[in-house]
Amino acid sequence: MANRRVLVQRRKAVRNIHKITRTMQMIANARFQAAYKRAVASKPYTEKLAKLVEDLAKAAKGIDHPLMREPEEGGVALVMVITSTRGLCGGYNGNILRLAGEHIRGLEEKGEQFELHMVGKKGVTYLKFAGWPMDREITDIGEVPRFDQVEPLANEMMERFIKGEIRSVDVAYMNFVSTGKQIPVVERLLPLSGLEPEIEEEASAEAEVQYEFSPDPTELLNELLPATVRIALFQAFSDAVVSEQVARMVAMTAATEAAEDIIKRLTQQYNRARQTAITMELLDIVGGANALS
Repeated sequence: MANRRVLVQRRKAVRNIHKITRTMQMIANARFQAAYKRAVASKPYTEKLAKLVEDLAKAAKGIDHPLMREPEEGGVALVMVITSTRGLCGGYNGNILRLAGEHIRGLEEKGEQFELHMVGKKGVTYLKFAGWPMDREITDIGEVPRFDQVEPLANEMMERFIKGEIRSVDVAYMNFVSTGKQIPVVERLLPLSGLEPEIEEEASAEAEVQYEFSPDPTELLNELLPATVRIALFQAFSDAVVSEQVARMVAMTAATEAAEDIIKRLTQQYNRARQTAITMELLDIVGGANALS
């Protein structure tokens, strides 16, 4: 027969956990709403800017910009991995770190040198435990990334890329597609690609739109290309934050439901133990009465 006192203590402990997970679920839901609004608000600007730069580059034809050229030799491949600062978000960090690890192993197999920049305390802690080489720790961004926090990182990357110190920049993060779908990706930030005009054109293609540039296309792209890199990195941070809140919301919902199931099971066990104890007491009373009669 189960000890009723032990069952009561266990049920009380699980109820306390249930309160915590339920509260964290509601907090994650509120933070998700705020992060979702920020990510959705900035995405149209990011996409429109990228399309504008692509159209300008194709219209200008033969444009040559340092951010579009990969260094022929020298330099290292910079890999930035964006993880969370807090835990209790399911497999969010594990999926990102697994994909980043595959990407880094690919660089090692090619014999390429790389720099690893880790964003988020959870990723930093994991790398220290795993013994991975880490060149930079970034733990001051917070759960609400601001553009003025991300912009210096992008500016530093572009400056080092132009100098030839790094030959590429890849960002590993959780891309937010929808509330039900988040995909870990490794996105190439530098050099900018996909801006070169197509060499072959279909015969049935419509006539190209003619642009009149003021100021010069090179001057325009000198402003727009760095802006594209900055906003793309900021969008990666925004997507990572909203994906983290979705993962935490799902994890806390599952934990809350599991706690409710355990409470229900412990309550049933307690009721059965109580009924058994009552039955045993009644049998003792009946037995005693029979012995006296």
